[in-house]
Amino acid sequence: MVEKSTTLAYIIGVALGDGNLSCPNGRATRLRVTCDVKYPDIIVEIKDALIKLFPTNRVSIVTNRKESCIDISVYSNKLNDYIPWKVGKGSKIEQQAHVPDWILKEVKFSNACLKGLLQTDGSIYTDRNYLMVNFTNLIKPLVDDVYKMIEVLQFRPKLYQSTQKNGNIKYVVRVSKDVQNFINSIELSKT
Repeated sequence: MVEKSTTLAYIIGVALGDGNLSCPNGRATRLRVTCDVKYPDIIVEIKDALIKLFPTNRVSIVTNRKESCIDISVYSNKLNDYIPWKVGKGSKIEQQAHVPDWILKEVKFSNACLKGLLQTDGSIYTDRNYLMVNFTNLIKPLVDDVYKMIEVLQFRPKLYQSTQKNGNIKYVVRVSKDVQNFINSIELSKT
């Protein structure tokens, strides 16, 4: 049984966004989250959340092949119970990974998960002097979950889709009204 917490909900959001699962040593599952170095506060937040979830495991930060990115990682077989896709069964896209039901059922968990998802696969930007928040992904069930979580918070997201050159459909969930209140409600920052 998974012990539910806002920390776990946040890490699930982060993992669904920029996380990768592997089992390189054949013994323990590794979660690796890739993050751009221009977001030092997010790097610290992810690392601290992983330390809180796995207090006896080593959480490491390694410079990625691209010098502008780092990898935050932890090894734990508990990840097999926590993360909503499985090692060795294909990519998150192939497995249609999405938000676990327990997160969708409680606002505090949804907020934490949304924050992780938007910090990794989201953006905050200004378009013609209007503040916007976007979430972009290729996994339709995950996009639907994000849309529902935003709606539960009483905001009105819009859903867009476009076909990429490789034939994949890219989905975008956008919040364009009352954006600062939305950002504040989930304590979102992109620094």
